[in-house]
Amino acid sequence: MTEELEQILSQLTQPDNAVIQQATAQLKQAFKDPAIIPALCAVMSGSQNPQIRQSAAVMLRLRVKKHWKKISPNDRESLKAVVLQAFMQESEHTVQHSLSQLCAVMVKHETPDRWPALLQLLSQSTKSSSPHDRQVGLLLLNKVMESNPEPFKPHYGQLLQLFSTVLQDHNNPTALYYCILTLTAITPYTGSEEMNQMRSIIPGLIVALKHLIKADQDQASEAMEVFNELMESEVSIIVPHVADIVRFFLEVGSDTTLSDSLRVKALSCIAFLIKLKSKTVLKQKLLNPILQAIFPVLVAAPPPGEQDPEDEEDDNGDGTENDNPKHCAAQIIDTMALHMPPEKLFQQLMPLTQACLASENPYQRKGGLMCLAVLAEGCADHIRTKMLSSVLQTVCQSLSDSNQVVRSASLFALGQFSEHLQPEVSKYCAELMPLLLGYLSSLNQAKVGHVTKAFYALENFMENLGADIEPYLPTLMATMLSALNNTENLKIKELAVSAIGAIANAAKELLVPYFPPVIESLKGFLTTTTEEMRSLQTQSLDTLSVLARTIGKDVFTPLAAECVQLGLKLTDTIDDPDLRRCTYSLYSAVSTVSPDCLSPHLTAITTVMLLALKSNEGITAHLEEDKTFVLLDDDDDDDDNNEEEKDVDDFLEDETETDVHDVAGFSVENAYIDEKEDACDALGEIAFSTGAAFQPFLESSFQQVYEMRDFPHEDVRRAAFGAMGQFCRAQHQVWKENPTEANHQALLKLLDVVIPCFVVTVRTEHERQVVMGILETMNNVIKSCKEEVFRSPSRLKEISYVIRDVLKKKTVCQDSGGDEADDEDQQAEYDAMLQEFAGEGIPLLASSVPADLFTPFLNDLLPLIMSKAKSSCTVADRSFAVGTIGEILQALVSVSGGRGAAGRLSNRLLPVLVAGVRDSDPEVRNNSVFGLGCLAQAAGPIVVSDYPMMLSVFSNLLTKETDLRVIDNLCAALCRMIMSNVEAVPLEQVVPALVARLPLKEDMEENKTVFSCLALLYTNSPDLVVKLMKPIVTASSHVLGNKNVDTDTRNTSAMLMKEFAQHHSADFQAAVTSLPGEQQAKMSAAIAAS
Repeated sequence: MTEELEQILSQLTQPDNAVIQQATAQLKQAFKDPAIIPALCAVMSGSQNPQIRQSAAVMLRLRVKKHWKKISPNDRESLKAVVLQAFMQESEHTVQHSLSQLCAVMVKHETPDRWPALLQLLSQSTKSSSPHDRQVGLLLLNKVMESNPEPFKPHYGQLLQLFSTVLQDHNNPTALYYCILTLTAITPYTGSEEMNQMRSIIPGLIVALKHLIKADQDQASEAMEVFNELMESEVSIIVPHVADIVRFFLEVGSDTTLSDSLRVKALSCIAFLIKLKSKTVLKQKLLNPILQAIFPVLVAAPPPGEQDPEDEEDDNGDGTENDNPKHCAAQIIDTMALHMPPEKLFQQLMPLTQACLASENPYQRKGGLMCLAVLAEGCADHIRTKMLSSVLQTVCQSLSDSNQVVRSASLFALGQFSEHLQPEVSKYCAELMPLLLGYLSSLNQAKVGHVTKAFYALENFMENLGADIEPYLPTLMATMLSALNNTENLKIKELAVSAIGAIANAAKELLVPYFPPVIESLKGFLTTTTEEMRSLQTQSLDTLSVLARTIGKDVFTPLAAECVQLGLKLTDTIDDPDLRRCTYSLYSAVSTVSPDCLSPHLTAITTVMLLALKSNEGITAHLEEDKTFVLLDDDDDDDDNNEEEKDVDDFLEDETETDVHDVAGFSVENAYIDEKEDACDALGEIAFSTGAAFQPFLESSFQQVYEMRDFPHEDVRRAAFGAMGQFCRAQHQVWKENPTEANHQALLKLLDVVIPCFVVTVRTEHERQVVMGILETMNNVIKSCKEEVFRSPSRLKEISYVIRDVLKKKTVCQDSGGDEADDEDQQAEYDAMLQEFAGEGIPLLASSVPADLFTPFLNDLLPLIMSKAKSSCTVADRSFAVGTIGEILQALVSVSGGRGAAGRLSNRLLPVLVAGVRDSDPEVRNNSVFGLGCLAQAAGPIVVSDYPMMLSVFSNLLTKETDLRVIDNLCAALCRMIMSNVEAVPLEQVVPALVARLPLKEDMEENKTVFSCLALLYTNSPDLVVKLMKPIVTASSHVLGNKNVDTDTRNTSAMLMKEFAQHHSADFQAAVTSLPGEQQAKMSAAIAAS
């Protein structure tokens, strides 16, 4: 059979289709004969043609992989012998490669111990005196180990000894390469017993890599992955060598004679190290050496006659494809900002940045601006509170720099500031808007790359302006509509459509007058079918979703049904992940405005989204086979006659669908990741908005989203957890509206899966952003479902403990490993933010269960919160601490046993809150005043003895406070004291002082407290209130008809006015007459309606 098989295999390599078809048919026949295994073995070891030897090895691999159990024991044993013999005599690298992969698959079935000859061969060849044998032995070892790291665990000790020898074989780069790849493969599986050996390998590893770089930069770049693996799986191995490793990365990253891809690899290793171990980097004083080495990379001028990629004309402005050393240097600074305390970072970074900004060289100025731009996200609080005006001044000056490279960088920086430095940056509206509008009017439309950057800055800035955008609307909309109607350039149209979305986010219903022409234009783009219009079409869908959420129900509802139809039609006709993703957001937006329009189409909509979550599209496996074959999974027990034919088809199809272990890695196209993320977000929101109509789809949607909780990409995980929370809230809503036992059980069943999953993941998840997302979602679920979350007896304890662990920095994503002795008060802003998300859960727990159940846990958690109120802590921490205390007290007002609990806490909390009232920061003062008011309200008579002291603190503050929000909260706190204990307050002095500060200017929510108090006072001490009628009537006139004040409060106020009108008409008329005409009219209308 051997010759005939060789004949068939050689025909398959002919360039003639007819020959190939005939050979294929013959091959399918041959595969039905059990003698195929020995025949393939014979061809594999005996054919003269390397291509045929390789084909035979690949066919055997397919056969072994799927049908090992069907191969007779004799054939198995002879196969084991033949493959090793073939391997040792093979001279062609490609065939050796395929043979080593065949061995790897056989080891999977046989385990190393049942194949002693393999171990013996590996041992002999890797220790051989011939460099070539060592290379080949290490190739085999690498393939076998990569696909079976675990079964070899007993041999790790010997392997590591071997590696430390091989790593000294500096003249044999191929051996070094396979050795390091194998080390990378076993690293995740090594345990504490290998730790010391692993540590001792590191110095030799660095030297070996330096030699490999000289021999082959691509192989070196791949081999450097070993450091990422070491950092990820057992960072303590590298901590003793951190300084040497960083020095090596910096040498490679700074060496301009090396390839970009190798330098990028080295620099991204530094960013990864900082992300995982910023404390170690700071402790070992590596921050300065890193900055000194990467700044020259950041500010390097491109080669003469060239430009940086982001300055080239065709750059699309989103900075995606710039994987170059300069981009990596900026990323390192970005990572530092996200993971280091701002004080420590700025101390070393600012002198370098300022020197660049002052330089004559435009690329140095650009580098300085890039540096400021990437700091904005991670160090937002620090920049906002300590240096905002100076950095904005720098950026504004650079907007008119003589060099376009610098102007572009300043637009990028301004866009970053606008996104991250809110709300303070919007206060510079009057200075910045004219500059940006000037840019748009004077832009030469040919330079699309630069226009893109101007739009980026403008959009980010406008998006957060709110009603302050009003004066600029006519100019902005004229510019945008003219771009939509008059420009030929599709990119400019797309930018204008996107900008209209940003304008709508700020302007909301102020945009109504412009709605008809905007919709007219969008309709034209949305119904297009041509490929070059695709990205404009996608952007138009995006903007349509924004309009649905912002323009107002009345205006948008007539279009809702049409939007749903449009989305369904687009996904039916066009296969594009970006387009599908935008239709999900559109359905989601429509569900918030007009859920009924969506209900009839939920089957179609959920089907598309669940398919997107299931799909593996866009996920490519990187196979290390020179030619790859499909390996369709096909169970061994499938006794179906065309298995053999299937093997042949698998062999012929040049596609990759493989076992994860045969794969060097996965890459996932971003568009498909974004699609999965948006599908999760949309399913959650639609479930919540459509309520009962979504019930038939809840279970299938939940199951599919739940599967995504360990998806490799963090954004998808975060979105999946968010949607799981939304499903719980949706089910709770359905049960509330229709309180059947079945609906209740469904809710409890969901909570029993979701909450434990949240708690576990907060502890184990590596990505801080995902953990923040889960804590925020869990808080929302507790807020909505209240006591239902705590039906299971252990639940309160589980959630309290996980909050405690985050506050103590005990979770995986908080890099707590062994560096406990650091100065606790300084941490990265995002680390502090993570703790804030956890802390926000405490008042929610307090409001969901009886106080006596929660008290033991609260006693555990309070010290962790109070420790952040110390004067040495950052403003953000102090504000968070007193704010959380206030919210806990507010929660205790309305739960059983709350009064006693608040009373018992008062001695611990009073000093913290009183100190907070004297803080230098207005937000801390504001939260402390609120907290004191809530303490009076929650503890009632128990704190009466403290009233005189509290009143004196407040009266001192009232005389000197200038911050309007603090004054509003002072009024509300006094009202809480009065309502809680009217006898204990000297009303004659307090009430006039309080009324004089009305109406409230900033904190509109507190009108509820103030007017409830005035109504109580009117029944309690009518004479006092009537004496103050004029200011009270004036204050009411600001509340009545004000849509920022809730209806209950407006009603309370109207009832009080009605009382005045009926019982004290003369005084009342006099007070009303002094109001402006418009407010007089509102007043009469409100009284008439009440």
